[in-house]
Amino acid sequence: ARPRLPAGRAASYGGMAAPGAAAALVQYVVLRGDLGRPPRSWPLGAVVAQGCHAALAAAHAHRRHPDTRAYLESGGAMRTVVLEAPDEAALTALAETLKQHSIDHEVWTEQPENTATCLALRPYPKDQVHQHLKKFKLLK
Repeated sequence: ARPRLPAGRAASYGGMAAPGAAAALVQYVVLRGDLGRPPRSWPLGAVVAQGCHAALAAAHAHRRHPDTRAYLESGGAMRTVVLEAPDEAALTALAETLKQHSIDHEVWTEQPENTATCLALRPYPKDQVHQHLKKFKLLK
């Protein structure tokens, strides 16, 4: 049996994964920080839902990739890092950078507003993608 992390650490900002688990795999989710602040001021639940939609869309779209399968099979040892893009322009620029470097990701566009709210990468070894995300801070 694979060791599991305590329940509160499963989707942490930086908790260490259990030994023997897919320790190097991380799913990055980048949410627009301006959605939760005036003048937009979306409810917290609506903002969280955007991240959930993007993460699930990325996992589903790349469900056959070995890294995604290993990540999903790691159970409580999943590592998810939630970052903040200041606005839609920054999110769009990040999506373009990821596309140029052939990094699998999904942009979540809320309808009917047709507004890009979040993007999520499929699970990757951190060292393969961190360089493209290091300018973004943890979502607060």
